[in-house]
Amino acid sequence: MSFTDWFKDIKPVMPVMVIEDINDAEPLAEALISGGVTCLEITLRTPVGLKAIEILAKKFPDAHVGVGTVSKIEEMQRAVDAGAKFAISPGITADLCEKAKSLRLPYAPGIMTPSDILLGKQFGMEFFKFYPADLAGGPKMLKALQGPFPDLKFCPTGGIHYDNAMEYLSLKNVVAVGGSWVCPVELVRNKDWQAIKTLAKKALPNI
Repeated sequence: MSFTDWFKDIKPVMPVMVIEDINDAEPLAEALISGGVTCLEITLRTPVGLKAIEILAKKFPDAHVGVGTVSKIEEMQRAVDAGAKFAISPGITADLCEKAKSLRLPYAPGIMTPSDILLGKQFGMEFFKFYPADLAGGPKMLKALQGPFPDLKFCPTGGIHYDNAMEYLSLKNVVAVGGSWVCPVELVRNKDWQAIKTLAKKALPNI
């Protein structure tokens, strides 16, 4: 299944979850899900990322739990073994594209240039993470990419927040936005789950 087909029924907000304390995994996911967010990207930026995926995939089988910040094929395999339903990378390599294809795993490699996109297209990729969106040209760059790549879809991440998410989502080639503004690290550290639930609810009605 392609990532674009898989993503059709998912809310267009993907929280980038940085979990430092494994005990925060369940209450953080509960806060986001109760706020209406159904797609959870657990990053591998911390040592407990894979364990968090394993816990949340079992605890919330109806949610879409996936892995982010994948940079090695071994990480992708371990994440799938832990229960990840999709994978996202900050960049793109042939090895990662081949691995995702062999696993039949919905995968969004990170791209910043047309050359990156051409590499992904060699492996049948139709959905890309546009990162870092703000530094890579923002909405203007995504509009420019519509011309040579009219059938591709993107999830911009990096510099996305409540005030500019709609500008991105109004573009024809953007189906989702990702970012940590829905679950800021400071709120997670303070275990302010109600505030995170409120942020999730606030994001969705405007998107």
